[in-house]
Amino acid sequence: MVQYKILFGTYTKRISQGLYEAELDTESQQLQNPTFIGELTNPTYLALSQANKIYAVENRDGHGGLVTLDNSVRPLAEIDSQLSEGSAPAYIGIDEERQLVFAGYYHRGTVESYKIRDDGNLTLVDTWQNNGSGPRPEQSSSHIHFANLTPDKRLVAVDLGTDEIITFDVTDTGNLTEATRFHTEEGFGPRHIRFSPDGQYAYVLGELSSLLSVLKYNDEDGSFEHVMTASTIPSDWTEHNGSAALRLSHDGKFIYASNRGHNSIAVFKIVNEGAEIERIQLISTEGAFPRDMNWNDKQNFLVVANQDTDNVSLYARDNQSGELSLLQKDFTIPEGVRVIFEN
Repeated sequence: MVQYKILFGTYTKRISQGLYEAELDTESQQLQNPTFIGELTNPTYLALSQANKIYAVENRDGHGGLVTLDNSVRPLAEIDSQLSEGSAPAYIGIDEERQLVFAGYYHRGTVESYKIRDDGNLTLVDTWQNNGSGPRPEQSSSHIHFANLTPDKRLVAVDLGTDEIITFDVTDTGNLTEATRFHTEEGFGPRHIRFSPDGQYAYVLGELSSLLSVLKYNDEDGSFEHVMTASTIPSDWTEHNGSAALRLSHDGKFIYASNRGHNSIAVFKIVNEGAEIERIQLISTEGAFPRDMNWNDKQNFLVVANQDTDNVSLYARDNQSGELSLLQKDFTIPEGVRVIFEN
């Protein structure tokens, strides 16, 4: 029997108080023991370092940014905060090799880089500002929704507002230099990106378009080239949908996208050495407005957070076929957004 611990980030608009933790019992194949572990305001995203520090989104008195929490104690202990006037980021990435943290600010249209000090606290190193807009109402300005590493240790930022994917060269101290820009089709609304294990291809999820695109990645200059696109929802779906989370299996054979509106997980098979995708399953999330999803180290269990119905669903994952099967659907986590396994 293995028991995994799972962290949940949430909105605190209705009933949630901040960060929560639960356990996955692999013998009973059930989630259990939901526990409130730390009070924050709308900690919708968090990242966990190898040094067991949590870097979480926080809003406080008109200021937004990151807080550093010691994950070795309960309740969580705040040891640092990096807050500035304005809204909080939508994404946090960690560069363990260079000991950096990256934050992508949706409402500000900025990317920030921080150096991790020996005590786990952060020092702001660089801030990059994007500008522009797109054709959809949600694209009135730059909206950075992702900022994390490429396989060759560049930084890639995804801008939902401007339909762009921007690649940066990064110094050991965390300074950013823009390298290339890739423009998706107009109104695509890119949200998250994942890379194939060999680094040859990237898969970018369009929140506004409910599309998943395959891009060829050029590690010589950090540029992208479009290969193909597929839909995350059925062709006859006419109601609103916004794609959210994107997960790629370790073996590079399957990719998973969550659909907010259709309230499903779309499962794609990756073929032709990473260059093509084929949707093979759509399965209900058993709740409304699914946000993040994540899995254990063996990737045989997938956990999905449904924000609007305050429940988390658990699935078994077949590593051979890639398909999901429901195990549990009524596990309560309030206003769940982020899911991260601690072990």
